[in-house]
Amino acid sequence: MNFYETALYQIKRATKVLGYDEATVEALLAPKRALEVNFTVKMDDGRVKLFKGYRVQHTDALGPAKGGIRFHPSVDFDEVKALSTLMSFKCAVVGLPYGGGKGGVKCNPKELSESELERLSRAYIRAISQIVSSEKDIPAPDVYTNPKIMGWMMDEFSTLKGYNDFGFITGKPLSVGGSEGRVSATARGCLFVTKAACEKLGIAIHGAKVVIHGYGNAGSIAASQFAALGANIIAIADSKTGVYDPQGIDVELANKIKAETGSLENYPHGEKVAPGDIFKYECDILIPASFEGVINGNNAEDINAKIVVEVANGPITPEADGILAKKNVIVLPDILASAGGVTVSYFEWVQNRMGYYWSPEEVDEKLEKLMYKAFNEIYQLKQETNCEDFRVAAFAVAAKKIVQAMKDRGWV
Repeated sequence: MNFYETALYQIKRATKVLGYDEATVEALLAPKRALEVNFTVKMDDGRVKLFKGYRVQHTDALGPAKGGIRFHPSVDFDEVKALSTLMSFKCAVVGLPYGGGKGGVKCNPKELSESELERLSRAYIRAISQIVSSEKDIPAPDVYTNPKIMGWMMDEFSTLKGYNDFGFITGKPLSVGGSEGRVSATARGCLFVTKAACEKLGIAIHGAKVVIHGYGNAGSIAASQFAALGANIIAIADSKTGVYDPQGIDVELANKIKAETGSLENYPHGEKVAPGDIFKYECDILIPASFEGVINGNNAEDINAKIVVEVANGPITPEADGILAKKNVIVLPDILASAGGVTVSYFEWVQNRMGYYWSPEEVDEKLEKLMYKAFNEIYQLKQETNCEDFRVAAFAVAAKKIVQAMKDRGWV
């Protein structure tokens, strides 16, 4: 199965538990709106280059579509459809008044100068401007996009509208309507969900062995957050280098080296290994924070963790899910474990609409409350239905909310 087929497979598993009829399931599966755009950008050397972009809105039953924009060479229509679908369920599972959206541009941002990147960002927003707004579809950062790019996009959209529309996009710099806590939100949400699960399962985070695959923003911050609670980070990996140290990674030093050099290659302690090799180490908590499909049929048997917490989108394939279930490995699924980012994006949108901004402590308190509530709803449904794993339970909780909104609106 490709990524999109996998997303549909997970929905079908959940709707089977809920006993929905075929028409209701079909309404859940089909994206409501999809846009493919082609636009030109003038490069620094004077050439004009054509780029392809996408924006997909899976559903707006619960509210405006919401989801990130990624810049990556692998971006294609199926990937964006899958991500928008998963965003619908991610928003619903934590109780946000949003549907799912996602966008992307097929490009290699590492090959673009900053001025080229800005022109590409603005051109993309012009191309999709008719279907997005603070009332219709609210974008956000994703792979290889960041607050600076969100600021450019917000400015371009505001220029088109003739007034400042800070709430059109989230993940912005603080100076133009961003929210405190947004940068660390995905990692904080992961931490709160893991704490909630560990409390139910009788696992102590203090002293727990933690392995983190993927050392970008979410992975590095998660390392700091878990270490601050006394966890022992025994292995980390970015796209090129893995580091294993049973005595514990010096997270502060690793983060400094990664920030300064862009790589973990120069981390001076422990053993250097291939990035994929860190999956085999015995640990209490494994956090895949890189890309989809990194845990699959080829390496799932090697996983030696009590809990896997999916910070990346779709890091475990269905085949690997089955293998982990047989090994009694608990998986906290991405639509829950990585929902901290979109939750604080929601907070940012609310603050933009209010014109009143919260302190970091307020944001953190509200995030923790929502993440605990979401986990407990999933845990309760899992107990009531005896469904096979937390992924099915999470998709079922989300599906119930989306379908109820569809019924109340007379759609199904």
